[in-house]
Amino acid sequence: MLTTNPFEDDKLREECGVFGIWGADAAAAMVALGLHALQHRGQEAAGISSWDGALFHTHRAMGHVAGNFDRPDVIGRLPGRAAVGHVRYSTTGETALRNVQPLFAELSSGGFAVAHNGNLSNAMKLRHDLVRRGSIFQSTSDTETIIHLVATSHYRTLIDKFIDALKAVEGAYSLVCLTQEGMIGCRDPLGIRPLVLGRVGEAWIFASETVALDVVGAEYIRDVEPGELVIVSDKGLRSHRPFKPVAPRPCIFEHVYFSRPDSIVDGTSVYSVRKAIGAQLAIESPVEADLVVPVPDSGVPAAIGYAQQSGLPFELGIIRSHYVGRTFIQPGDQVRHLGVKLKHNANRALIDGKRIVLIDDSIVRGTTSLKIVQMMRDAGAREVHMRIASPPTRHSCYYGVDTPERAKLLAAQMTVAQMSDYINADSLAFVSVDGLYKARGEEGRDARQPTHCDACFTGAYPTHLTDQEEVAPEDQLSIFAERVVA
Repeated sequence: MLTTNPFEDDKLREECGVFGIWGADAAAAMVALGLHALQHRGQEAAGISSWDGALFHTHRAMGHVAGNFDRPDVIGRLPGRAAVGHVRYSTTGETALRNVQPLFAELSSGGFAVAHNGNLSNAMKLRHDLVRRGSIFQSTSDTETIIHLVATSHYRTLIDKFIDALKAVEGAYSLVCLTQEGMIGCRDPLGIRPLVLGRVGEAWIFASETVALDVVGAEYIRDVEPGELVIVSDKGLRSHRPFKPVAPRPCIFEHVYFSRPDSIVDGTSVYSVRKAIGAQLAIESPVEADLVVPVPDSGVPAAIGYAQQSGLPFELGIIRSHYVGRTFIQPGDQVRHLGVKLKHNANRALIDGKRIVLIDDSIVRGTTSLKIVQMMRDAGAREVHMRIASPPTRHSCYYGVDTPERAKLLAAQMTVAQMSDYINADSLAFVSVDGLYKARGEEGRDARQPTHCDACFTGAYPTHLTDQEEVAPEDQLSIFAERVVA
């Protein structure tokens, strides 16, 4: 199999997106619309669970929302005025239907459907303990750990059971849970993963990004605060803050790449921040050139900022076709090279003889940058200077982002000069960590108290990494051995 997008196979990938609505007619159809807007957060699978006042209904499928949830027969099997949905890109558990969310279970208190954005950094240890106590897992997803913790809690009410479960986990989570008593939206105490609250008519909505509210015509009310549980029901809204307050550390990469540019994250326009990052990059790493060219599509806002700050012309030197999906052909160097050009191609008439500044959002393994630079040289570029709108990614993420192991991160193995040679660029520069914070409107990064999780750049992880530090390698292999089979 050959995927013809050469620029997305070397990106950091968010794990998933969540969307839930309580109190709306045709709730499942509304959730499907919201998931369409969050499709960029997960393209492996999608699922929706609804509650009709008596029964829970669930449909989960591999692939995109379109083709699975735009069919009247599917939506017709998801009745009710409350529903929760999920789009998935796996970081824990194999790519299989049993891991597609929402996960659903019948608990002593009734049905419980959960959609999770994030990753629990002690899930393997918890799972090992639960299995030894008799729990039987049906998936390899870390999210199922939460269900078992709720089910085995000795507290009386569902909310108390849920809080008890959350106090046992570490890492990153934004959860939307559908129960008979109401819908729960919550974030981990550090607020690493995003979650917003909205309203349309009398209905309440939880979503990973504000753009999903826009799509269904909902009003953005506020962010769910780090460490907060918000419960919405026919009785209204309640808020619980069961955790000791700590300084929040939301993921800074939401501003760089994960969120859609038309979303608002942490009260700030993602598009504006990305332009500001590009401008900061131009201040820190100017170069004599003729054109600023974005790597489509994620490099566009930063390239605009770089061009405006530097005074260089912004041009679309790489043209992307939005009508090509996957092409299933046998691999081979010549055929693979032709397949790549189906989706992205150099604008030769513009590039030939020019000195080019290429703007991209990140470098992970370096394979993408190598292809892009070569594409520019093949089109006749006289010089190719690469500028990256994030600092070097030197550390793996354990909070819900699919990053390679550290040994496969180019910036963890090479200096910037070595990376430049590797991708065959005339020069290479990254925005500084301080510059990234300045683009957010801060003076820079305060090493004593960073305002965001930037562990992929700095290695400063804001939580314990129990599964990395304490779980024996043989237990890691046995607990999640099913992943190898997938």
